[in-house]
Amino acid sequence: MAHVSQLPCNGDGTCMICKKNPSPDDTFTCRTCATPWHVTCLSSSSCPQTLADALLWDCPDCSLADHPHLPLPPSIAGKIGGSDKLVVAIRAIESDDSLNELEKARRRQELVSGGGARLSDDDGENVKNKEGINGDNDVLAILDGNINCSICMQLPERPVTTPCGHNFCLKCFQKWVAQGKRTCANCRNQIPSTVASQPRINSALVIAIRMAKMEKSNITGGAPKVYHFVHNQNRPDKAYTTERAKKPGKANACSGKIFVTVPPDHFGPILAENDPQRKQGVLVGETWQDRMECRQWGAHLPHVAGIAGQSKYGAQSVALSGGYIDDEDHGEWFLYTGSGGRDLSGNKRTNKAQSFDQKFEKLNEALRLSCRKGYPVRVVRSHKEKRSSYAPEAGVRYDGVYRIEKCWRKNGIQGYKVCRYLFVRCDNDPAPWTSDIHGDQPRPLPAIKELKNAIDITERKGSPSWDYDEVEGCWMWKNPPPCSRKQMNDGNIVSGKKRRRAKRTLSAREKLLKEFSCQICRDVMTSPLTTPCAHNFCKACLEGAFAGQSFTRQRTCEGRRTLRAQKNIMKCPSCSNDLAEFLQNPQVNRELMTVIESLQHRNVGEEQSDESSKEVDSRHEETDAAADDIEMSSANNHNNLKSGMEVKPQRTDKFKSASARNGNSSCQARPLLEPPDVEQGTKGGSVKPENRGQQTSAAERKLKQTKKRKKSSNATSNVGVTTRSKRAKLTTR
Repeated sequence: MAHVSQLPCNGDGTCMICKKNPSPDDTFTCRTCATPWHVTCLSSSSCPQTLADALLWDCPDCSLADHPHLPLPPSIAGKIGGSDKLVVAIRAIESDDSLNELEKARRRQELVSGGGARLSDDDGENVKNKEGINGDNDVLAILDGNINCSICMQLPERPVTTPCGHNFCLKCFQKWVAQGKRTCANCRNQIPSTVASQPRINSALVIAIRMAKMEKSNITGGAPKVYHFVHNQNRPDKAYTTERAKKPGKANACSGKIFVTVPPDHFGPILAENDPQRKQGVLVGETWQDRMECRQWGAHLPHVAGIAGQSKYGAQSVALSGGYIDDEDHGEWFLYTGSGGRDLSGNKRTNKAQSFDQKFEKLNEALRLSCRKGYPVRVVRSHKEKRSSYAPEAGVRYDGVYRIEKCWRKNGIQGYKVCRYLFVRCDNDPAPWTSDIHGDQPRPLPAIKELKNAIDITERKGSPSWDYDEVEGCWMWKNPPPCSRKQMNDGNIVSGKKRRRAKRTLSAREKLLKEFSCQICRDVMTSPLTTPCAHNFCKACLEGAFAGQSFTRQRTCEGRRTLRAQKNIMKCPSCSNDLAEFLQNPQVNRELMTVIESLQHRNVGEEQSDESSKEVDSRHEETDAAADDIEMSSANNHNNLKSGMEVKPQRTDKFKSASARNGNSSCQARPLLEPPDVEQGTKGGSVKPENRGQQTSAAERKLKQTKKRKKSSNATSNVGVTTRSKRAKLTTR
């Protein structure tokens, strides 16, 4: 090794002694290790004397001239024999033109670490195979060729990234630090004490290496992942039950067969045409044992949530089960409280205490959309609603269709804002608690006192989609119902205006690039930085997050005297660790940057090859179509000629038969394009003499007309010639 006073330039081209970035003219490059050295910081004995010596110059680490007393490691000395042989072996590797840069680096590392002066042929083949497995599909070769532990030269196991941008295995790094070394094994930069005492695992590299290994196992014929799915026709008539599911709540039970043929986002009542078994549909007042059985008949599909809907599509059904103390049930109309506002993390799934405000988002927004559009909403009541006089005594009951007339937000009983909805019944069948024989009639809206202090009030401005028709005397769709965007339970896809496009499967390289995304801009990193807390950012994004902030803050004591400057804390955008010391000299993770650039380069090459192949295919298709057209046209011409040749003998046969019947033994020549007029309805089909005379007179007239046209055309042509000749004569004169 060289003395501490002689150090090379690091990977960024900065001298490790003077901390400057020398120009290429002020540096010498070692011919053995290809490391740049700053001329000013080199000792006089190490500097080359002439230009020829500079071309064949060896750095102090490779020449070992300054410290011949330092012995080589026993593993190298036993196999190489001495320092001279080590340098000779390294130079032999460098001069081998059959090796690429990666193989040269591997063999140099193998030589220095005691693995022999030269890899065996089998190892060389393994290296080449590792680089070329499956062509561009082997992403593991890309990672293995660029991201390696700087100590064991293998893919890092539990990778740790130092602030200087080099990667190590966690165990290798801990062994290195346990030996009392506080400099990077690759670039000799100082390792911060926090990183040395508590190294953080780079989770992005862990995921990338795992994905690459999984992709390789899938390509080499690993067992594919099996997904189990039970079709609706194979489900039992009663919901699945287990010993734990038999307890109250049935939280672990799974739904049985769906008996109705409506999509999950169906609006309005479920009619008889959607009930293939009973042919009656879901009737008002129908009761089920629990929410699981209610789901099987499509009245309310979620077996836990109280709202079924989508924020950009609308709400189809709600369940009144006493979930919120703000609910008010008056039978034909009720005030419903939206969802959210509770902390349900961990084991707090049954938490009923509200801890934050509700907002019009997700399911609450679905209800508000149904209010604006005037969609019908199915309502089921559960026996768990103990405060309502209209709830069933047991089970779950379907109570018909309601319409949301207004929605707003107000301060709830527990002190936080809640979303409120006014539901009014609008069904053609009477309610289960009335003795009426007719359905609902349009009724005025009730007076709601809490609207005085409400905010975000939403009312429907246009006509509702579901309304009462005076002519028909019933509630019906005034506007077409929204088209379904989901699949029917019988497997048939319902036609809709919007259909989900099939998602394109990402390749392994695209998945890796997605993992190498900046945690600020969420795009693929450019000039990636790995912080001491093992988070990855773009260099520009991380520096931009702290733009305008100084590392220290000046303080004064009431403006009288200056106090000691205080260090500013710059927290990581992803955690609370301080990055002030790291941001003073951030180092780009060049290994990770090389991987990202190689992945992007191969993706661009694939896209260009795909486009060229598509162009070639389109050209082939065009040429094939043109050849098909030519063949079709030639075949048609051939058929037309053939049919024409077949028609002419038939006409001559007719003329022969006609002349024979008339007693003419000699067949006179007649034009084939003027067939004789045969008398319809007479036996033998004889030709009338009158028609024959008319036909000849017409032919004579046509001949005379054509002769006149020819004469006139000749006369005009002769006139033109004479005039031109006269002009020519005049000009010649």
